[in-house]
Amino acid sequence: MTILNQYLNTRQDTEQLCENLTLEDYIPQSAEFASPPKWHIAHTTWFFEEMILKKFIADYKVFNNQFSFVFNSYYNSLGERIERQHRGLITRPSVQEIFKYRAYVDGYITNLLKFNNSEELEALVILGINHEQQHQELLITDLKYTFSLNPIYPKFSEHNYINDKNSDSGWVSIDEGIYTIGHQKEGFCFDNELQLHRIFLEPYHISKKLVTYGEFIEFVTDGGYKNPKYWLDAGWSWVQANNITQPLYWKHTQGKWQHYTLSGLESIHTDGILSHISFYEAHAYATWKGCRLPTEFEWEIASTYFNWGQRWEWTYSAYLPYPKFKISEGAVGEYNGKFMMNQMVLRGASKATSKNHSRHTYRNFFPAETQWQFTGIRLTK
Repeated sequence: MTILNQYLNTRQDTEQLCENLTLEDYIPQSAEFASPPKWHIAHTTWFFEEMILKKFIADYKVFNNQFSFVFNSYYNSLGERIERQHRGLITRPSVQEIFKYRAYVDGYITNLLKFNNSEELEALVILGINHEQQHQELLITDLKYTFSLNPIYPKFSEHNYINDKNSDSGWVSIDEGIYTIGHQKEGFCFDNELQLHRIFLEPYHISKKLVTYGEFIEFVTDGGYKNPKYWLDAGWSWVQANNITQPLYWKHTQGKWQHYTLSGLESIHTDGILSHISFYEAHAYATWKGCRLPTEFEWEIASTYFNWGQRWEWTYSAYLPYPKFKISEGAVGEYNGKFMMNQMVLRGASKATSKNHSRHTYRNFFPAETQWQFTGIRLTK
């Protein structure tokens, strides 16, 4: 598939995710961490305009000079921007205008790729494609959080993104030894997956299956959220400060557990794979089970021995640079490196991850209290 086809397919995929939205769905911002759909579709367009069109077309005329202020996410080198918590206040430009913006940029990118085949251009377009795929998943998770606050529990899709079961059982045993970590195949990877380096691992066992809803319900009913001995100090403070008594989206009514899904409010299937768990909750559950979470290196080495890709899986690794990590020049250098502080690494992918976007060296990262992503637990001992 040509780079142009990859680009156009990715852009179409984003718009297909929006097919079930009403005009009103595009606007609300339900939390600072959850951006409105309109902002996502505009920001991913701005990325191609700012990072590529301005660079490769000398006389390029931007669609709207104000868009850089409202649709820049965190690129300090590219100027001032709207505060993140105010993204839902951008009622103007209209949704219709944003889709005109997408078409305008798509036209220029299409023509550029037809007549310029430089390696630098291709590398930036591929980065932009992967960037947009990240926002496709964020669009889904952000929408779910917003819809969950609606008292009528609206149905967005026939696909609830969590209707799956564990098919694996048992443990994988990994011998002690020196292992090579990092991306080492052909094809795209983010800069945080580089450089290759060696680590020593002690012997360990890692579960082939992810924790189920039923298993986590046992933790809840055993008073797991009420007993500080299972929690990290920061996790216990988070539980107490926010009155956390159960996972995000769960409801207990008339003796039955339910949870909000993108298909509406549904009964929890106890044999389904647990989702929307923070690092703090994952750590507490693992402690309650007499186990622990894997490090990201243990996960990467063992990942060829079990199925993954149904949930982002928390690791017990802080998000830090690999040895010899280098930050790229220019604005793209702000993509990953500056976030290597106060974040935990997740590995794998989820049901909401875009097709062809996952690999076993992929390093996702979020703060320890994050719940709104499709996150789960794999135990290690």
